[in-house]
Amino acid sequence: MGCFCESQNLEVGFYSNTCPQAETIVHNVVKSAVISDQNMAAVLLRLHFHDCFVEGCDGSILIDNGDISEKKAFGHQGVRGFDVIERAKAQLEASCPGVVSCADIVALAARDAIVMANGPMYQVPTGRRDGLVSNITLANAMPDVSDSIGLLSEKFINKGLTQKDLVLLSGAHTIGTTACFFMTRRLYHFFPSGSGTDPAISPTLLPKLRARCPKNGDINVRIAMDEGSENKFDKHIFKNIRQNFAVLESDARLNDDIVTKSVIESYFNNPIFGPSFEADFVESIVKMGQIGVKTGFIGEIRHKCSKFN
Repeated sequence: MGCFCESQNLEVGFYSNTCPQAETIVHNVVKSAVISDQNMAAVLLRLHFHDCFVEGCDGSILIDNGDISEKKAFGHQGVRGFDVIERAKAQLEASCPGVVSCADIVALAARDAIVMANGPMYQVPTGRRDGLVSNITLANAMPDVSDSIGLLSEKFINKGLTQKDLVLLSGAHTIGTTACFFMTRRLYHFFPSGSGTDPAISPTLLPKLRARCPKNGDINVRIAMDEGSENKFDKHIFKNIRQNFAVLESDARLNDDIVTKSVIESYFNNPIFGPSFEADFVESIVKMGQIGVKTGFIGEIRHKCSKFN
């Protein structure tokens, strides 16, 4: 089970003396990346999630070590943004060599990406060190788009996260796109018989999804995960989920459980005095950013994010 034992060693402003310009450097690199590719905000947010869910938030997904590279795992398909992290790292190495970890760059880049998509600004506790392991076999516990709500909940609980965190971190799908590859099962092979469509898809949405991802069509075509609001970080994704307009199968499954469904409902029951999606999301992503962190003398500070020192 993911342990938060070390997380008290992370602190906001960890680099304020050793590399005071660290966060500004990351911010500027992310800003120019998002300006040139609007989908990059979602890409960098996803990279943080995928890093933390395997071996903790330790930059393990960034390593290139041939066929055994963790990034080649089935569950990491379509993850990118490595070049942005590497660009930030190169600038940081020029300013303060050997100080800022790749794991921290990933966490900071995700925060800056959220802000660039009109999401909430928040402080990122830093001080993570880079892990010394990256192996494709360790990525089996990644949540999968076709997991049941029971299995999704279990995978989150195994990392020390709650069902509420599952809902909120799924809310990250408010920005960005997915590939038709991830839609094939839901649209055409949903039942054990290998045929049919997920009955949870609204009849209004179904023809749209089928038109964009036709049977035997190009599986690399990208479609928005938050129908109608894919470039803005907001709770619109939850509105879609509760109305059976979820694009991703795993998002639709949040309606299948009384706990996850009630978390979604809580953001609509009382618009003025009810909970804030943005504030709750920040709590969940900061918590996620502390899964299995390496601090102190554990791990290393890589010189290049794609390889161990």
